[in-house]
Amino acid sequence: MSGAPLLAVRNLAVTFGAGEQAVQAVRGVSFDINRGETLALVGESGSGKSVTALSVLQLLPYPSASHPTGSIRFQGQELVGASTRELLQVRGNRISMIFQEPMTSLNPLHTIERQVNEVLILHKGLSRDAARKRTLELLDQVGIPEAAKRLDAYPHQLSGGQRQRVMIAMALANEPDLLIADEPTTALDVTIQAQILKLLKSLQARYGMALLFITHDLGIVRKMADRVCVMTKGRIVEHGPVADVFDHPQHSYTQHLLSAEPKGRPADVDPAAPEILRLDDLKVHFPIKRGVLRRTVGHVKAVDGVSIALREGHTIGLVGESGSGKTTLGLALLRLERSEGGIHFDGQDLQALSQRDLRPLRRQMQIVFQDPFSSLSPRMSVGEIIGEGLEVHRIGTHQERQEMIVRALGEVGLDAAARDRYPHEFSGGQRQRIAIARALVLKPRLIVLDEPTSALDMSVQAQIVDLLRDLQARYRLAYLFISHDLKVVRALADEVVVLRHGKVVERGSASQVFQAPQTPYTQALIAAAFNLEAIGADNRAVAT
Repeated sequence: MSGAPLLAVRNLAVTFGAGEQAVQAVRGVSFDINRGETLALVGESGSGKSVTALSVLQLLPYPSASHPTGSIRFQGQELVGASTRELLQVRGNRISMIFQEPMTSLNPLHTIERQVNEVLILHKGLSRDAARKRTLELLDQVGIPEAAKRLDAYPHQLSGGQRQRVMIAMALANEPDLLIADEPTTALDVTIQAQILKLLKSLQARYGMALLFITHDLGIVRKMADRVCVMTKGRIVEHGPVADVFDHPQHSYTQHLLSAEPKGRPADVDPAAPEILRLDDLKVHFPIKRGVLRRTVGHVKAVDGVSIALREGHTIGLVGESGSGKTTLGLALLRLERSEGGIHFDGQDLQALSQRDLRPLRRQMQIVFQDPFSSLSPRMSVGEIIGEGLEVHRIGTHQERQEMIVRALGEVGLDAAARDRYPHEFSGGQRQRIAIARALVLKPRLIVLDEPTSALDMSVQAQIVDLLRDLQARYRLAYLFISHDLKVVRALADEVVVLRHGKVVERGSASQVFQAPQTPYTQALIAAAFNLEAIGADNRAVAT
């Protein structure tokens, strides 16, 4: 058995439901993972990656899920059909898993200490004192600063990167033989992403564990994996060493994935185009209140003296890590967040206008939020969602509004029949198109795009970027594009503004900032985005 794989999956199938309503999520999947190696499962959303990973631990989320065929053998032990007692001996002890979204995976009512301790007490039988000591060691290993001070913290009090590190600490608590990482870096800042990947590699070397890495980011796969399996529609269509698959892809779907990254550059713009938006020394300070009387003892300077100018038909890319003030700035310029300083739109001082006087201008300033699923009402049809703004601003008759809705859907690549369906019936990329249609239907002059491609597959990202370029050229739209994905920013923005702690630390044309960044902070962001190995200790210190 010394040459046998650590994990052997053979002809695995997963079905949800029964009879005519049955959905085949995974079809005939087979692969091996050897000790100490990293195997990546890649593919677009809905390809069956996560379902395959959850099947290894028999954690399929629906009671109707079943395995019509297949075998999953871990160190020779069959897991498909294993008893709950047998599975409990494997889960957390010999196989651990890092889930995609730590904020929903961590219990919001329990401290970090309690959640890590629980793993050690349940599986290792440690005393509370011993568990506390081991918890501190684990938090230190995964790079949580001042770990002793973080034991009493709750998940919402940690950053996204810190929450992900806690999840890794929990997964590694029992030194598993196999670690399953399901999209562990999705929606993280590029510098944090680089840190998490470097951490996983170092911990893998320390513990000698195998790693099943699930992602739709092919750049990460090239850096992390030894072998890769490409999945689509529940099947593995190509597999092999990473270099072979990436350099000489055989299947058309693999070729499609590798060519799907947002490419190209924004079209040439008119430098003499009229200025549509100007911010002068904009500030958003949130009070810090303490004590029984809730006295203000200080302020969080979310946006601290930002000045920018945006012209018609131009795109400003606003970049920086989480907490840098990007989204707050976008909300403030739309008067959706209180602020101080000048906000001039099309020559009008928005700060001097009442809410009533501001309403007619609302149709000219729109926003597309990061998560279309939470920003689209699940109780309204797509037609009602897109037409709501038309009704608010009393634009056209009922028949004219219906025509405008159909036209807006057509502009974003959706057919007229979509207006009678609901958001949950669409994919992530389609929902984002609906959100863009909702903004476009009012024929605005300015659109704030807040992380519109975050957590979307590469191919869908490329589609959204192409769509935004086309709409901008057609209607001379001005975009404020907020993102931490610098590859998307490079493909779309004419000018780049880099924020850190609410302040502008660098600005310039996109070519200037990307080719010759001036500040260490910008250099760290770009190194992390375009060459993960280049992020060193000095840059990590700058980034954090």
